[in-house]
Amino acid sequence: MQENILKVMLKSKQTVFSFKELLLLLKTDDVTALKSTLNYYIKNGELYHIRRGLYAKDANYDRLELATKIFTPSYVSFETILFSAGIIFQYYSAIFVASYQSREINCDGQAFVFKRIKPTILTNSKGVENNVAIPERGLLDLLYLNKEYHFDNLEPIDWDRVYEILPIYKNKSLEQRLIALPNSWKKSIEE
Repeated sequence: MQENILKVMLKSKQTVFSFKELLLLLKTDDVTALKSTLNYYIKNGELYHIRRGLYAKDANYDRLELATKIFTPSYVSFETILFSAGIIFQYYSAIFVASYQSREINCDGQAFVFKRIKPTILTNSKGVENNVAIPERGLLDLLYLNKEYHFDNLEPIDWDRVYEILPIYKNKSLEQRLIALPNSWKKSIEE
């Protein structure tokens, strides 16, 4: 098993692995042997232990990937996505994640903010690619939880995609706010 675990991890495009994923990847149910093997590689510096049940090839793992492994199901969204798309200009060092619970966690020097979103929305993959929301989904998620959020730049938004994703929220109030959003944003720019 010791040789197999490193081969499996190095071949994978993933940078973060949960204990359960490793059991599945190695096609084993021997929990004790896997724990022993992981501890051996961690002590020898060949694996990086992030937190209980989460491991990486090394310390240069993908923080967004880690964000979605702490609680599952989850996906990166909200301010994290909107800042990277240039829709909001305020930088946040925390990574914002849609999840089944609200919680703030510091892990390996990184702050993660989990925001609870309704399960029917959370498990719908429309507008989510590789556990990361597209900007249109991030915009809708933020508007769903925060009615009066200010957006700095709505130019990058594809409004057809927004209206394609909108039905998963089943929220009339969100629909009304969304209709008024482009006009109110344009007025704020002109002032």
